[in-house]
Amino acid sequence: MATSTKTKSKSKEKTLSETLNRQVANFSVLHMKLHHFHWYVKGENFFTLHLKFEELYKEAALHLDTIAERMLAQRALPVATLTEILELTTLKEATGEENAKQMVQSLADDFDMICNELTEGITLAEENEDQPTEDLLVHIRTSLEKHRWMFEAYLAE
Repeated sequence: MATSTKTKSKSKEKTLSETLNRQVANFSVLHMKLHHFHWYVKGENFFTLHLKFEELYKEAALHLDTIAERMLAQRALPVATLTEILELTTLKEATGEENAKQMVQSLADDFDMICNELTEGITLAEENEDQPTEDLLVHIRTSLEKHRWMFEAYLAE
């Protein structure tokens, strides 16, 4: 009976590792997307959005590194190639055709997607009694929820 419990636990750990790897992929794509938007935003809100996108790509890089280092501390391997990242991400890359409003909407949608996935990861971490990972994901989700709210307020007419 101990074997089945151990197998069940390993299965959950793998699922948590897969969930974390998806976020490594998502934050990698988000980081590049934010850089793209930072470089190519135009229009009357250029100065505001240019700075905001820079702030967010720096934050995305921190989240990416923190999640990957948490995985390494747990002896899991974070994805580290563009091929793996693009296979795992649930986000869409920037097309290069977005105007400022579409950029903001795309990011609000991305933050919503990531928040939903982080909630799943929080639940898995809780089931695995992995409080450090749970705390990490809660912290990231809290930050993204605030950014999402601000973008939605920006888009409100």
